[in-house]
This record gives sequence, structure tokens and C-alpha cells, in this order.
Amino acid sequence: MELTLHPLSKVCHATGQVFAEGDRVICHLVREPSGEITRQDLLASADADHAKPGQVLCSWTVSFKPRHGVENPGRALKLTAENLFVTLADPAVEPDPANTPMLQFLALMLERKKVLRPRGLTADGARQVYEHARSHLLYEVPVGTLDEAFFVNIQGQLDLLVGGPKAPAAATPEPAPAPATT
Repeated sequence: MELTLHPLSKVCHATGQVFAEGDRVICHLVREPSGEITRQDLLASADADHAKPGQVLCSWTVSFKPRHGVENPGRALKLTAENLFVTLADPAVEPDPANTPMLQFLALMLERKKVLRPRGLTADGARQVYEHARSHLLYEVPVGTLDEAFFVNIQGQLDLLVGGPKAPAAATPEPAPAPATT
């Protein structure tokens, strides 16, 4: 799964106001009516009044910090499952219960790919701790039941994110055999 996603904007998508250091910024991953996936960064104060032009796939809140340069801008634009997980699970991001199923699914997928290593449960048993293989950072993901209902729910979110399966083409009826003439 790979999409192009721009880094945090310097201005509010709704008001055009330049973000100041420390501003609360709400980031939305939105599927536009055209099918394109875009990122919209809004001041928290402007988010409630802003009508989203498409369907919001996930959201997260960050404290704005100005960028002083990116080591590899091309790599920073790629949204992969790993980058989406790191963004949503970042301890600096305010948790959003709506993102929990996506976070659990990404953790499961990245554990299978050996990008994340399970390190056990938190003391209260409510969150699974994962270690990121490359950075050795620890991330906590709420524990959930991975049952059939979970996968049906997450399938809907994934269809919105990467596009659902193509509908099968309508079957063309076979021509009826011509009547035999004798």
C-alpha cells in the first residue's frame, strides 16, 4: 500500500492562516469525490466549521513545529502502511478512538512483516507494546478482539483508503442456440 501524502502544511487548509509553533493542528486523510486521497491540515479552532469535501479516512492531532529541512523529501512524501502506523501511534499525537481499528490492523500487518516486534502488554493489560525494528522506538496499541466483525469493519476502511475491489463486469448472456431446421 503506497500513496503520496504531503508533509504537515504550514497554513490552515480552511482559513489560510499560517500555523505558529505550538498550535494544535488536526490532520485529516480525506478521500475526495474524485477518488484522490488528500491530506488536510486545519487549526483545531477551524476544524468544526470546515466542511470536508470527501470522506474522512482517519484523523490525528499534532502540535505544530516548523520544519527546518527534511533529510529525504521524496521519501517523506510516501505514505506506506509503516508511515501511517508511525503517524497514528506517535505518542505526541492525541489518541482518536476512531483510528483504533486501523491502528490494530496496521500493527498486525507490520508484525507479520517483521517491521514491528511485540514486547508484551502494558501493566494494566489494556495496550500491546510494539518495538519498531529500525528505530527501536516503542509504540502502544490498544488491545482488541480480532474477530470476524473486526475484519469486516476494517475492510470498509481499507476499501475507502486504497479503493474497493472492482465490481465484476455484467455477464453477457450467451446467445440462445438457433432452432434446428429440418
